[in-house]
Amino acid sequence: MNEDIVKLIALQEVDSEIAGFDRQVNEKKQVITDRTQSITDKELQISQSSQKSEDLTQQHNEITAQLEDAQIMIKERQNKMMLVQTSREHQALLKEIEENKKLIKESEERLLLIMEQTEKLENESQELQNICKGEKEILDEETIKVQKQIDKVNKRRTKVADKRGKLSSKLKPNILKRYNLLLAKKSGVAVVQTINGVCQGCYMSIPPQQFNVIRKGETMNLCPTCHRILYYKEKEPEAV
Repeated sequence: MNEDIVKLIALQEVDSEIAGFDRQVNEKKQVITDRTQSITDKELQISQSSQKSEDLTQQHNEITAQLEDAQIMIKERQNKMMLVQTSREHQALLKEIEENKKLIKESEERLLLIMEQTEKLENESQELQNICKGEKEILDEETIKVQKQIDKVNKRRTKVADKRGKLSSKLKPNILKRYNLLLAKKSGVAVVQTINGVCQGCYMSIPPQQFNVIRKGETMNLCPTCHRILYYKEKEPEAV
């Protein structure tokens, strides 16, 4: 096989390994991101519950004030009934008293409902706070654990990066440039194998004549569809 192709295959293997390190680091960081987001979501729910509780408290105060006004109104009308002289005035005062009694009953029912809603919100908020506390403790432990794992991956990455530097220096500048461009454009895969006349990068068939040239391995060939660098590897005999 052409010496440059052999070097490119080795370089692709190294770059694939480096890309694997990136995936590992991102996956580990995602664990922390997910846990942090979970805590943030719960803290938002707690904040919303607190706001709802404040709104209910405001409603409670307003209804309580209305109820007290209605009670005062009833007493005033009851005292005034002792002074009226006509039946018409008496009936008008009775009507006001009944309306305010109705208002008091409705207000008491609304206050009871508000109290139930407030208690429910407080219980939910307290439960979320307890969960958040536990999740924060887990997050602290997980952050330390993940950072150790990332440090280990990065240590290995440094060694592999040194290997890449040595391999790159052995390639001709124009070949390395083409390889790096393909690596950037083709999602980190610039060199691929051909199997049964099919490019393993885009899975499109290669013209038979070109495939025969690739099998010889004497010159560099690009896939006519995805333009990746192609190579052919003889199938290893199965173990008996």
